[in-house]
Amino acid sequence: MSKSTASPTSGICYLVGAGPGDPGLLTIKGKECIEAADVLVYDYLCNPELLRHAKPGTQRMYVGKKAKDHTLTQDQINELIVKLTREGKVVTRLKGGDPVLFGRGAEEAAELAEAGVAFEIVPGITSAIAGPAYAGIPVTHRDHASQLTIFTGHEDPTKEETSLDYAKLAKADGTKVFLMGVERMEEITGKFIENGADPATPMALVRWATHGRQQTLIGTLGDMAEKVKAAGFKAPAVAVVGDVVKERKNINWFENRPLFGKRIVVTRTRQQIGQVSKLLRNLGADVIELPTIRIEEPQNPMLFGELVQDCHTYEWIVFTSPNAVDAFFTLFYKLYNDARSIGGVRIACVGPGTAERVKAQHLAVDLMPEKNFVAEGLVQAFKDFQNMENVNVLWVRGEETREVIANELTGLGAIVDEAIAYRTVPEKEDNLEGISRLVSEGADVITFTSASTVDSFFALQVPLPTGIQIASMGPVTSEAIRRHGLKVDIEARSSTIPSLVDAVLKALVQ
Repeated sequence: MSKSTASPTSGICYLVGAGPGDPGLLTIKGKECIEAADVLVYDYLCNPELLRHAKPGTQRMYVGKKAKDHTLTQDQINELIVKLTREGKVVTRLKGGDPVLFGRGAEEAAELAEAGVAFEIVPGITSAIAGPAYAGIPVTHRDHASQLTIFTGHEDPTKEETSLDYAKLAKADGTKVFLMGVERMEEITGKFIENGADPATPMALVRWATHGRQQTLIGTLGDMAEKVKAAGFKAPAVAVVGDVVKERKNINWFENRPLFGKRIVVTRTRQQIGQVSKLLRNLGADVIELPTIRIEEPQNPMLFGELVQDCHTYEWIVFTSPNAVDAFFTLFYKLYNDARSIGGVRIACVGPGTAERVKAQHLAVDLMPEKNFVAEGLVQAFKDFQNMENVNVLWVRGEETREVIANELTGLGAIVDEAIAYRTVPEKEDNLEGISRLVSEGADVITFTSASTVDSFFALQVPLPTGIQIASMGPVTSEAIRRHGLKVDIEARSSTIPSLVDAVLKALVQ
């Protein structure tokens, strides 16, 4: 690309290391760059779940490259990020691992510099260190290695000769780690042995390192190539050579968690899916995030606004979902700048998840069922709490919510106004990655947290894999599953996320 004479713009490109795969290994600076982005340009090895940090309306552009399958060439990617930055946009270029460790980030930075646009390099955690660590293999260790050598197993294919000096690599002390070398395993290990390396040297391969689908293959320099063929072991993988591999038997922490090796589908909205995913991942599960619904404004936002504005005139506000709480207070603080404007109204919530969202507003919850966290349980709580005759109630709810609260409280003599705060619509765009994984890889369990997640999933007409278990967060969700002619295999004891996760754990770990 020729040097640009264009004048600088307010645009900037962040070359961000997205980490090795585990969403928790994204740096704070990397997360801030995603949140600030007008455009996200991301790679094959970037966990799509990181995209949830983006603000609404952020443009997403997949430019993934893997062996023999490139959506864009490197030159085209360079041209794209320069063009977008010149347009004055905040561009976050997400690259797996670290952007400059065999990631061609330095080439992209050079193109941006030549074009005269602003850019920053944001380092990321590399799989060269994180991958072995998640397999219980430290790359350095006082008893085994005080030196680390990292090299690529996939050099520039246009080069006539390798620039790697295998004689020096074979004789180097300490640990050797190489990336992108699975397809050349026989050649690489052969070169090591030809140049004097001991064939009995311990070796490990870690595939999809730090993901719930991580796989580790243990062998030696002499037999690893054959083991790769026998196991059908494929990229992406990081290879570790050296005595540090022996430590795996003592500190293999990641693969020993109770749900490791279990693949679980989560179907909540993209905004809410993280809570379920995090709990399951902490137990070792391979989580497929497949949002089936998204939350949109109500069809009559003016009416909702009027009811929020008059909320202080009611004796009770009833919330039956976390989404209702979020929608209510988002609008409330646009109308009022003081929480005390809510007046002396008391607040009732259907369950602890909803109550937590209210408490986040620094407000107390006056009434909640003790055990039965559904509409019927909240009605019973009202019956036990007070006489509802002529009590003014504002029920903040979703458009599709069952009418139990209004019908039952009206039957008790209350005067109930319904504030439709949001509507749930099927998600048709932000789940293609999840659908692809479910269809191609299958799963052990699919979880549903509401009737709307059930109905919207089946509207997608995605076939459920044979043998998959269906998990429900409670009786209302279970009823929706049965309406589709399916059996509920796992049901939470109470309608909460922790209870659902606990039920899945008990069902899968006998």
